[in-house]
Amino acid sequence: MTTDHSQSELAVGFIMGVAYRKIAALLQHRLKSYEITPEQWSVLNQIDRANGLIQKEIADRTGKDKPTTTRIIDLLESKGLIFKQAGKQDRRSFLVYSTERGKEIIRETLPIEQSVTEEVKGIMSGEEYELLMELLQRIQIHLSDIEK
Repeated sequence: MTTDHSQSELAVGFIMGVAYRKIAALLQHRLKSYEITPEQWSVLNQIDRANGLIQKEIADRTGKDKPTTTRIIDLLESKGLIFKQAGKQDRRSFLVYSTERGKEIIRETLPIEQSVTEEVKGIMSGEEYELLMELLQRIQIHLSDIEK
């Protein structure tokens, strides 16, 4: 990274944001032929992994807010990748399921998502990667606790 500032002077949020955008752009490029974005993919993946989730669970599992989750669910439904079904206990809520096409997209694209992870892992040792994941999870938990 060429810059007038040393890395230690840059804000952690800035560095993490740039890294996230680069990883997301790589995944987006590799998913392009499937006409699905990384955000849509993460929602579809969670729905496929646990068929029958309510919207709040999907939002929690993907780290997205409710309006964003609603928009993505509507988009995935319009693409024929998911369908909604009224909840049995609470008719106001609905359960979300993958269609056969949605399941097929996940099966075909999971190796693509894994290849992006391998790109990141390839520039560090296994120990460094484990430490990175531990630190990112610690930051996430700490900031979640502050929000409450």
